[in-house]
Amino acid sequence: MFYIKRYTCVALFYGSKIMLLKIPDVLSAEQVQQARELLQAADWVDGNITAGYQSSQAKNNLQLPESSPVAQQLGDTILSALANCNIFMSAALPLKIFPPLFNCYQGGQSFGVHVDNAIRQVPGLPVKVRTDVSMTLFLSDPDEYEGGELIMEDTYGSHKIKLPAGHMVLYPATSLHRVTPVTKGRRLASFFWLQSMVSSDERRALLFDMDMAIQALRNKVEDSPEIVQLTGVYHNLLRQWAQT
Repeated sequence: MFYIKRYTCVALFYGSKIMLLKIPDVLSAEQVQQARELLQAADWVDGNITAGYQSSQAKNNLQLPESSPVAQQLGDTILSALANCNIFMSAALPLKIFPPLFNCYQGGQSFGVHVDNAIRQVPGLPVKVRTDVSMTLFLSDPDEYEGGELIMEDTYGSHKIKLPAGHMVLYPATSLHRVTPVTKGRRLASFFWLQSMVSSDERRALLFDMDMAIQALRNKVEDSPEIVQLTGVYHNLLRQWAQT
């Protein structure tokens, strides 16, 4: 289990145990500023370079090429930050992570309703990643642009996400989602996917619930036989469900 000293995440909903989670301060203010400076000077291309057929019909934005040194440098920064983010590790249970990509929306650009591709080939490597979890890390603050909300669609309606720079949202890659037109300013973000050790969204959510509950108990009382037993149940469930 991943031991969490403080809870900085916010679970937006658990519709049928499908987890949508926002995690603040994945990047520090200094890291965000460095990323923005590099992205401002970067060479952007048409975002359809990484879109599948269905997505390409709805996608209208700019993107850094996957081979861009800026994308690789900032991607390493993000992955290093996530490796030290216990709440992310507990929620996602990552097995393989697709290298972070970077996009820009401006001048009315948007991304219509779509579902992310199920499988991603890591460029230059014989590695495929099943996209169980999608992530968007915001690099522009909400007051810097108008529009640009990430809209998640589920059986309970639409859920609007627009987070401060450095904050990230994690959601099932099976979700229908879109980005509304950016009518003023510029929206910078990183987006990427991971293959989880536990492919089922529902099972990941149950494990995350249990992990959070055990940590809350540990913060209230000293270890007890009951907490040890619950911890064992967590690990035994993970042992049954994990694919490595």
